[in-house]
Amino acid sequence: MAEDNLSLEEFSPDQMLASEVPVELDDKSAHDLAPVFDVPVNISAVLGRANMSVAQLLQLGQGSVLELDRKVGEAIDIYVNNRLVARGEVVVVEDRLGVTMTEIIKDGDTAA
Repeated sequence: MAEDNLSLEEFSPDQMLASEVPVELDDKSAHDLAPVFDVPVNISAVLGRANMSVAQLLQLGQGSVLELDRKVGEAIDIYVNNRLVARGEVVVVEDRLGVTMTEIIKDGDTAA
């Protein structure tokens, strides 16, 4: 695998984090969903996947490089409760990694 340097774009300081976006209850359908607003969901951002044997897995150690099935700059998959809902890009938010959603996946539109 050729070495590529991936520069991460800085998250604009004037942009709101998803956790800071106010919830509007003006729309009747949004108000109807109010009882589930506090239900926790599991969100995963998958950079890529790799397949290997148990023997190969046991040979991994600190400093090992695990080659993933994605290319540099390719969109990552965003899952909510193990269901693909969006694709996005990795960004830096202060000293942490974040994800910007670039594409929302509609039901049945999960082809890679």
